[in-house]
Amino acid sequence: MAVFGLQPEIKDFDEIVQYQAGRYISSNEAVWQILSFPIHERSPAVVHLAVHLQNGQRVYFSETNVQQRALNPPDTKLTAFFSLCKNDSFSKKLLYTEVPSYYTWNTKNKVFERRKQGKSVDGQPTIFKDTTIGRLYTVHPNQHECFFLRLLLVNVPGPTSFEYLRTVNGTIHDTCRSACQALNLLENDQHWDNCINDACETSTPSQIRALFGIILTTCSPSAPTELWEKYKSKMSEDILHRKQLETSDMTNDFTSEIYNYTLVIIEDLCVRMANKPLQDLGMPSPNRIAAVSTCVELDREQSYSTSDLLSYVQNNISKLTSEHKDIYDTIMHCVDNNVGEIFFLDTPGGYCLREISGKHYL
Repeated sequence: MAVFGLQPEIKDFDEIVQYQAGRYISSNEAVWQILSFPIHERSPAVVHLAVHLQNGQRVYFSETNVQQRALNPPDTKLTAFFSLCKNDSFSKKLLYTEVPSYYTWNTKNKVFERRKQGKSVDGQPTIFKDTTIGRLYTVHPNQHECFFLRLLLVNVPGPTSFEYLRTVNGTIHDTCRSACQALNLLENDQHWDNCINDACETSTPSQIRALFGIILTTCSPSAPTELWEKYKSKMSEDILHRKQLETSDMTNDFTSEIYNYTLVIIEDLCVRMANKPLQDLGMPSPNRIAAVSTCVELDREQSYSTSDLLSYVQNNISKLTSEHKDIYDTIMHCVDNNVGEIFFLDTPGGYCLREISGKHYL
């Protein structure tokens, strides 16, 4: 390719005239083009295969067919592979990546069809194999369920549905992650186990919780619930200690309420770090309603005896000055009659400042 410029005699700038592109074609290339010989080749052919969760495929629609597409979305290569495994006995032996070697994709009908040419397969006179390679789209590990679905697709032959992929030894797992764990497709968490165990020797419970949150959000442990069950007491020691102090009972032990409150704290950390709840990270979700009753800060605010306070008030009302009594009566009137009011307390020396009837009292 060559690009050259021409200087016009006129002063008006014309980009089309000023710049022209020229290309030199040799006699060899000219003959090659005239005879329509292929310019390039690619061997072997590569077929991209879709990866998506159940009802997670991309669907295109217009105003006229939106309802039809919503009720009956067209098959993708993945859902067509499931249908193929249901109706074709030979495909039951194949992995998802092996299908393009024996079948072609009919773009119009959205189905896989047996190849009509290629190398014949022993014992299968109607099956032919080509050099075509199937490649699944890559999935980032942060997309947890889709990542583990892809892992199952490259290891489980002949699946007929998403549920089939999650079934291991007759047990239907709730997530693809747990199915991968049951098939021993994931590495063990010994490294993260050692990491948390070392932290338990020198770190505070809040630091251990922070470390556990980092491992959950950035390291994708294989079995996070096992790590939680093993070290949940270490992560909850400070909460138990505060509970013992609040109740003045040092014999209190760990309870499910304390562990639940610890999970709430860990989930808040994970949301701040990665905007993901524990459920998305392979952990059980905490019961936030039940956690309110375990909140140490709330217990501290409610740790008082109403009878002692009432006795204290009755014994000290007579000691109030007239100004104090005026303020006390005003406040109690609002409390007894459930009347909303705002009181400003400014007590650096133990005084209360209140404006009543245009006057200020201390």
